[in-house]
Amino acid sequence: MFKYVTSTVIMTMLLSACSEPADVVITPEPKDLTEVAVGKWIVDENGNVMFDPQTSGLVVMNDMLVTIADASADTAQQLKLHHISPATAMLVSSSERFSFSQNVRRSCFYNYLNEEPDLEALAVDPRDPNVVYTVTEDATRTGALSPRCETKYEDTGSTDYPTLLVKLTRKDNGAFEMAGVRPLQFPVEFEVGNFPNDGIEGLTMANDGTLYLALEKDKAAQPRIFSLNIDDDFFASKEFATVDEPDLQLPSFTSGNHPLNGLAMYTHSTGASYLFGAARNDNELWVIDTSGSKATKRIPITFDVAKDESCDQYTMDNASMEGLVSIDDTLWIINDPWEKNYLKNATCDAHLRRYEDLAPLLFSLKINDAWFE
Repeated sequence: MFKYVTSTVIMTMLLSACSEPADVVITPEPKDLTEVAVGKWIVDENGNVMFDPQTSGLVVMNDMLVTIADASADTAQQLKLHHISPATAMLVSSSERFSFSQNVRRSCFYNYLNEEPDLEALAVDPRDPNVVYTVTEDATRTGALSPRCETKYEDTGSTDYPTLLVKLTRKDNGAFEMAGVRPLQFPVEFEVGNFPNDGIEGLTMANDGTLYLALEKDKAAQPRIFSLNIDDDFFASKEFATVDEPDLQLPSFTSGNHPLNGLAMYTHSTGASYLFGAARNDNELWVIDTSGSKATKRIPITFDVAKDESCDQYTMDNASMEGLVSIDDTLWIINDPWEKNYLKNATCDAHLRRYEDLAPLLFSLKINDAWFE
């Protein structure tokens, strides 16, 4: 009996050893995509930092990086384009104050645009390098529109004072003119909400004239991306321009504020088009597939200040990235000093005055193919 039981056990073990093993699914550890962007202070030829420019947006023109100031900046910085060398982070020049075309002067929005408009973001038209677009955000500090204009432009679908898309053109002498303006309308079903200081903060344009616009937050506290088709007749109209919403796979959130504060177009070597998004509060770069077929990839970024003669390299507490653009295989990022939090960065005493002056930095980051996998 014992021999029979033993033989049965051995046979069972042999059969088990010869059978196919069960499928084992091994889930790989998620790849850490955290990047470190090292920034240099933006200084002029005398070594002076930019004083409180509240830099908004970043584009490339004639191999120079170009940014703009918003309404909270020092008045000397406003209504100009500022040109920065990517190689040295030197402020090479600032344009003269913008002039205004006759069409803009006769529009309902001239008084606002001529004073302290809250200009946010920049986009170069890839079809005409002499054309740049900017957009307004918070107009609550301005006077109201005239009764006639208020009635005409009251159905914004968002804020009481309409968001304005502005066309800047470079003239033969290198100066820039506000050549066109058009108010934007958000369809009611988009439920954008009335948030004057959480509006459009990012712009970028595709080769076919599609302009993408990044909204900080909607009524549900979600970041959104809208689009417009800008054709030759776009600024000939004085009517609302109604935005569309492309079918993109953006992150959604159950709590907190997760604004998009900058946009840039990027074409991968495969020919696929992406939007780079600056998620300021999250210290993340969002890589957004414009075809909508892939989910957005979120790349954590640590912002460091480069070593100089006074300070070793150190990590910032709050960088507040605001504009970004790519040149070849490098992503350039500019920050918008957030007065409430900026002094938290002053861990090296030699840089304290720069933080008190709300001076921005220029960061660089190598574009990583892993972002697009």
